[in-house]
This record gives sequence, C-alpha cells and structure tokens, in this order.
Amino acid sequence: MAAAGAGAGGEGKKRGASRSWILFDAAGEERVLDADKYAIMHRVDINARDLRILDPLLSYPSTILGRERAIVLNLEHIKAIITSEEVLLRDPSDENLIPVVEELRRRLAPSSATQHDGKENLSGQHDAEGAEEDESPFEFRALEVTLEAICSFLDARTTELETDAYPALDELTSKISSRNLDRVRKLKSGMTRLTARVQKVRDELEQLLDDDDDMADLYLSRKLAGASSPVSGSGGPNWFPASPTIGSKISRASRASAPTIHGNENDVEELEMLLEAYFMQIDGTLNKLTTLREYIDDTEDYINIQLDNHRNQLIQLELFLSSGTVCLSLYSLVAGVFGMNIPYTWNDNHGYVFKWVVLVSGLFCAFMFVSIVAYARHKGLVGS
Repeated sequence: MAAAGAGAGGEGKKRGASRSWILFDAAGEERVLDADKYAIMHRVDINARDLRILDPLLSYPSTILGRERAIVLNLEHIKAIITSEEVLLRDPSDENLIPVVEELRRRLAPSSATQHDGKENLSGQHDAEGAEEDESPFEFRALEVTLEAICSFLDARTTELETDAYPALDELTSKISSRNLDRVRKLKSGMTRLTARVQKVRDELEQLLDDDDDMADLYLSRKLAGASSPVSGSGGPNWFPASPTIGSKISRASRASAPTIHGNENDVEELEMLLEAYFMQIDGTLNKLTTLREYIDDTEDYINIQLDNHRNQLIQLELFLSSGTVCLSLYSLVAGVFGMNIPYTWNDNHGYVFKWVVLVSGLFCAFMFVSIVAYARHKGLVGS
C-alpha cells in the first residue's frame, strides 16, 4: 500500500508538472496538449532557460527571442512558442487569451487550401494570386496576431483608464474631498502600473528593431530553407505578411514600391516594417498615458494652489483675530486699572467721567485695529 501511495503521489506530481497548451498548426488543425516541459522542449528544440520565461508563476519582462527553430514570446498574458509550422499558446483557459485564440483560428486557417478544393481547373492568374497569398510565412502571421492582440489589449486598458480618470479629475477640481482624493489616488496607481507594462512591451520592440541580428533570427522559414538548400537563387520566397492589418499593408506597399533582394539572409526590411507598425501603435498608447499623467500632474498643481489659497485665507483670518485680540486687551487693561479699589479724589461727584473713559478707550482700540489692518494691506500681507 505504501508503494501504491508513492506511485499515486508520483503520478500526481507528474500531472502537476504538466501544463495545458493549445496548438495551432499550418494545416489548420487545433488541439490541446497536456505535456510537461521536457516534452515541449523536445518538440520545439528550446532549452529550459527559454521555457522558464513562459512560466506564469515567475515574473519576467516582455521578451521576444529568436531561436534556431522557434520564437519564444512573452508579452504580458500572451505566452507562446512559434515555429515555422505551429503555434503553442500557454494556459488557453485564461479569459484574456480568448480573443487571441479566436484570432489565431481565423488568421492561421489555410484559406488558400480551401479555395483550391474542387477548383483544380482555375486559370493561371487565379493560381498566381493564391500563391501570392501563400507567400507569408507561418511564423510571421502568428507573430502578427500576438503583437496585434497585445497592442489592442493595452490600448483598451488605456482607454478604460482615460474614461474613468478624466471625469474623476474634473470632479476633484470642482470639489476637494476625501472620497475624490482617494479615487484619484487609486486611478493614479493603476496608471503607473499600466505605464510600466506598456513601457516594457515598447522597450522590447525597440530593442528588437535596433538589432538586425535579432530580427534575422525570427526568419524561421528562411533558416529552414537555407538549411535544406545551401545555395539559394535570386528567386527566393517573399517574406511579407499577408493578413489584412497595419503591418501587412505597410509590407505590401513596401513590396510594390521598392522590392528587395529576398535571398539575402541579412535582409530584415519586411519584418522591420511589421514591427515598426506595432511599435508606433504601442508608442501611441504610451503617449496617451503620458498625456494622462501630465493632466494628473496639472490637476495636482491646481489642487495645491487651491490649498495654498485656503491656507493664506486662514492666515489672514488669524491676523485679523490677533489684531482684534490685541486691541481688546488694551481695553481690558483700562477696565482693570479703573477697577482697582483705590480712592480717586477726581472720581467723587463726577459721574460723567465713566462715560468718557469708556468712549475714549473704545475709540482708541478701534483706531488701533483699523491702523493695523491698513498697515498689513499696505505691505501686501493681506488681500485687498
């Protein structure tokens, strides 16, 4: 029974080590894999260090790595391995990955094969058009889907933040309260975290664009073609994305205006155009967050100015009260002096003296208060 328990525990541990992957291949097939890391490493020919980047329990920065037979991609919640024939997407049950899975189903479907079923007698022109659509390498289409998904995801989060932040900031400027201040504090914290996430993706794309060797490592189909045919002619395949997105349109325009030599292994212009399109998109998202941060900073400055104004008004009020207190203290001094039990000969049979003392003391104290206020306004200590 102990051996059986140990065996059951070993099976449970083995099952715990496995992870769920969803696989899309170039033939349009889709299936779920429940394989451990060793099976995945053997399948796509990567090492454990690269696979550890995709571990959702570990915190790694955004990364796009080109290996001999695969592209290791870690962009926020999108953790995938792309080869020249298939895409392995980790944790497909994540709700944030549902749009990515649907887009992969749509964009990686072999549309050209569907068009050719039952149409073997088409004209040569239609065959040429179908071949043109097939020019896009599988890994570029998959990479384009992931880049578009992460850029759209971050842009949507930014739009949601803007929708909540601007009304909250306007409400805070109209009424400063603890509730409004706490609401803006939470929005600012969320904006700071989102800015850091967008900055990581942007930095990774910028680093990739700055290194031609790293971009050349992403040409998996070209590396496989070069390995199978060492001598490549001038009629090599065209590496242009064929999906109807920003990067595809730019690449097609580049092909129509300035064709390149596709046989050159150092030619990364097509991929550079694709990455540049999404770099501009993620940079636009970062600019939105920067504008929002500036608006928050301006609001904070305005709030500080308002608080300083209220503080100055309190100081003015304190000055008026202090001046009044000094003047009344003089009036109290006169009352204290005349309240002493000392016989005064001039006080006998002269009842009108009390009235004059009270009147003169009051007028003197009022004159002193007006003089202090006038002097403070003359020196600019209080507002007019």
